[in-house]
Amino acid sequence: MTSSPERRSERRVREHNATRASILEAARRVAARDGARDLSLRGVAAEAGFAPAALYSYFTGKDELLLALAAQDLSLLARAMRSAAAGCEGKGKLAAASAAALSLLRTTETIVAGSAALPASAGTGEAERLFNGRLIAALKVLSDVSGQTSGSRQSQCDVLLVAAALSGLALLGRAGRLEALGFSAEEILDRLDAHFMCPVREA
Repeated sequence: MTSSPERRSERRVREHNATRASILEAARRVAARDGARDLSLRGVAAEAGFAPAALYSYFTGKDELLLALAAQDLSLLARAMRSAAAGCEGKGKLAAASAAALSLLRTTETIVAGSAALPASAGTGEAERLFNGRLIAALKVLSDVSGQTSGSRQSQCDVLLVAAALSGLALLGRAGRLEALGFSAEEILDRLDAHFMCPVREA
């Protein structure tokens, strides 16, 4: 008994997605070992057990692969911030979410490498759309935990300022410069919370 064309098509899609996921896992291992910026398709192919040319059936190149990894990590970032903030009420909520974000940002290069892989002008590729969607979701979490109203342009600017501050803190922390300048991450995060956390409104 032969399977229907629909079942064969579904099976091919499942197999394609499973292989793509295994390539991403291999890429993550290579990025952790060699650094995301030094990731190469040849290295990922070797790690995944494929010929380098086979990867082009799943990713158009290194930039698309980096964007896929960064999109995964942006989802992790959003979940970590939401979880950290759930244990706090009012003041300190933004600081808790920011601390969770900073912890992840200091230990992974993929979001920075993925950002660098974005085209100079906005494009329409699927990988870029996915990255942008996950970035917006992470910014929405920051907006929610700080009590900012996402409909206000000023509030949106404040959320971007917090995100930029966290990215900068992660960069300084990775380089050991924050401590060399005489600051702790906790001190800076408390200041962010004080400056950007909106007062809790009465229901």
